[in-house]
Amino acid sequence: MTEPKLNVMQISGSEISGGAERVALMLHDGYRQYGHNAWLAVGKKKSQDPNVLVIPNDEYLHLWAKQCNYLANLLSPWVNRVKGAWRTQNLITYLGQPRRWLEVVLGHEFFDFPGTEDLLKLSPQRPHILHGHNLHAGYFDLRALSGLSQQVPVVITMHDAWLLSGHCGHSFDCDRWKTGCGQCPDLNIHPPIARDATAYNWQRKKDIYANSKLYIATPSRWLRQKAEQSMLAPAVVEYRTIPNGIDLSVFQPADKKAVRAELGIPTDTKALLFTANGIRKNSFKDYQTMQAAVARIAENLESQNVLFIALGEAGPVKQIGRAKIQFLPFEKDPKAVARYYQAADVYVHAAKADTFPNTVLEALACGTPVVATAVGGIPEQVDDGITGFLVAPGDATGLAESIQTLLEDENKQKEMSDRAAEAAQQKFDSQRMIHNYLEWYVEILDNRQNN
Repeated sequence: MTEPKLNVMQISGSEISGGAERVALMLHDGYRQYGHNAWLAVGKKKSQDPNVLVIPNDEYLHLWAKQCNYLANLLSPWVNRVKGAWRTQNLITYLGQPRRWLEVVLGHEFFDFPGTEDLLKLSPQRPHILHGHNLHAGYFDLRALSGLSQQVPVVITMHDAWLLSGHCGHSFDCDRWKTGCGQCPDLNIHPPIARDATAYNWQRKKDIYANSKLYIATPSRWLRQKAEQSMLAPAVVEYRTIPNGIDLSVFQPADKKAVRAELGIPTDTKALLFTANGIRKNSFKDYQTMQAAVARIAENLESQNVLFIALGEAGPVKQIGRAKIQFLPFEKDPKAVARYYQAADVYVHAAKADTFPNTVLEALACGTPVVATAVGGIPEQVDDGITGFLVAPGDATGLAESIQTLLEDENKQKEMSDRAAEAAQQKFDSQRMIHNYLEWYVEILDNRQNN
């Protein structure tokens, strides 16, 4: 590496969770491997890494609020397992913080996380760069962007469109985020709000950005174009489109027969895979369309056993003719996840909205052809007809036909498998992503010094 030694602090909801968190952790580990000082400031720490630092929001709470938070955290292991645990956890939290409860009731996005002001003091050396990911995970005060960006360059990687709207991570067909929100068509889109204060939330963000200077990275051109049309645009010093990368030493082709024997998947079964955090409840994914496509495939391939693995949510097995849908809980070990890609004939990804899903890249890297809906940044990942097939959103028939084409044509499947692995090697290597960010940091610091 030719870059000078940098002090980089990234900001993330956690170091172990979904796609955005995995990207932050991958960058964090990569920077340290190249000899830079790197820290990851998080809202909730889940590892023992000494360079992962907790943003000290709880230190500013009074004793009663701390006690309530302690009790609420005890419920965390049960949130995704027991019905009502999440609601109970929130009620306990609000009991200790009535002002936060009021903001939630009013539909206001809650920004009162005072530990954000301490970010530049957390690390042993002062950061040269602050780099944020998913700032809406209930740990970061967005109002601090103005002050922080006056002290050090602030880079933000957008993993969804929340920064551009009055509450939602993706707006689907709604364009009100361009003009001020209000009269929101769906308050339940993640992150949901209780009342339509989207115009207030939108204006507050616009006012924050008016006094901020930000460097915006997007993994897809699609999301960058949205940012350029939004109230965030006046705050942007520079945009960069840097595709997410994945660890190609983990996600790589393997002997399908051997992997299937390891996982207990018969060699004569046609195996499909979809993976996401919370498959049936995820408002951005389209499980219903995938299930309908599996049903059509089962009907068309009457003499063939079909297995659809839904990785990311526990649940009972569902049988549709000779097709079986098997739900498996979220798996945090990347090596274990890679085995499922390597065992699958086709990776299926039906979504209503998506920025640049890591799961599609992981499938390609494992040499698994992808059949996906052409939404968001997915067309920038899948070369239609070369590394997989793209279909219209909500088109179960088209999805089924594309999947079936690959299941019935082994030569086509093999050709696409080879092309998929090649594309991942050329475009989506995590090392390329790490280098791109480090080079950009140096450019930012050089330009800031010269100006």
